[in-house]
Amino acid sequence: MASKLYDVIRRPIITEKGLAVKELQHTVVFQVAPDATKTEIKEAVERIFKVKVDQVRTAIYHGKLRRRGRLEGFRSDWKKAYVKLAPGEKMIEYAENL
Repeated sequence: MASKLYDVIRRPIITEKGLAVKELQHTVVFQVAPDATKTEIKEAVERIFKVKVDQVRTAIYHGKLRRRGRLEGFRSDWKKAYVKLAPGEKMIEYAENL
């Protein structure tokens, strides 16, 4: 079951925008599996990090056309999840150390 949880959540997204959202809205940002639902994302974050989740918002990013010289190809589509922690919950550790 643990491997299924890590299949849903791929990696944290640590960017300026992600850190601003963390501080202002008590929200963490993850790259998740494209077919993951909001309920699966919520359960995975709660079990992995042992916190209560208040709300999950998702966004799908479509792959861009990229060129290198005369060769071209597309980046993969990917999905981002904004996970808002419940009031009073401690922020997830990876986000505190930045």
